[in-house]
Amino acid sequence: MEQRILGKTGRSVSTVGLGTWQLGADWGDVTEEDALAVLEASVDGGVTFFDTADVYGDGRSEQLIGRFLRANPGLDLTVGTKMGRRVDQVPENYTLANFRAWTDRSRRNLQQDTLDLVQLHCPPTAVYTRDEVYDALDTLVSEGVIRNYGVSVERTDEALEAINRGNTATVQIILNAFRLKPLDEVLPAAKQAGVGIIARVPLASGLLSGKYTPETEFPENDHRNYNRDGSSFDVGETFSGVDFPTGVKAAQEFSALVPDGVSTAQAALAWVIAQDGVSTVIPGARSSVQAHANAEAGAMQSVGAGLIAGVQDIYDRYFRAAIHPRW
Repeated sequence: MEQRILGKTGRSVSTVGLGTWQLGADWGDVTEEDALAVLEASVDGGVTFFDTADVYGDGRSEQLIGRFLRANPGLDLTVGTKMGRRVDQVPENYTLANFRAWTDRSRRNLQQDTLDLVQLHCPPTAVYTRDEVYDALDTLVSEGVIRNYGVSVERTDEALEAINRGNTATVQIILNAFRLKPLDEVLPAAKQAGVGIIARVPLASGLLSGKYTPETEFPENDHRNYNRDGSSFDVGETFSGVDFPTGVKAAQEFSALVPDGVSTAQAALAWVIAQDGVSTVIPGARSSVQAHANAEAGAMQSVGAGLIAGVQDIYDRYFRAAIHPRW
């Protein structure tokens, strides 16, 4: 699989990484055995970047990765975690003292003395503009608690603010065939500044697998069930914020554009990888079969001109009016 430099971390990572929200919570039940199998299958497929967060299963995802790292000490893996969503979402909570407590917990969970990459986990917008927040993160780097820091954002204006801060190593942002706004300004700005782009929700919560119908149902403890109205967290994290029936219809059109020999999901991942400025894309997986299939997308050489043009047309017709102004 192709390797790319992950922004200012200077580390080489696979173009297809692994998002591990599913291994913690909010996507239905995943056993420990299945979770560890997903990690192993991903690495077997060439994945060298894992993304997690302290809030995924209240630490379960980090702990599983920690067990895997301890059992496989020779692997050259980069792990990015995230912090800040386990407390009330007010700017006043983003302090050095809290950062110390949060990173200490993540270090214990991941069984790592120094964390490769710590990202602020979609904090309140005001946090991105506070000098003291970046000073606190710089302090953790200087003390050897973390090697690098970045941000995970909901909106493009938040990304641009963070990119303008000199020591921001990475920006994690939703980017997929149904969410094109980051292509306008964020990716060019990040590339110019040497900031890595971690593309999350690349399959629009599974819509871009092409397997859903308007009648598809999800488990009660799956955010694709309980967060469709954004009552639990930003609705943009669920199906990229698109209306589910509309998304199903658009996904059917996307599937019709996919070249022979690859799955709809693989084409969707390859489309993200092909965007100039993307460092890695982090699809989730709930089984080793899914993990292997996702990794295979990193070997695709081209998605074809027809798919590229078709994505723009689908977005313009179905989503631009509702999605572009919001995020």
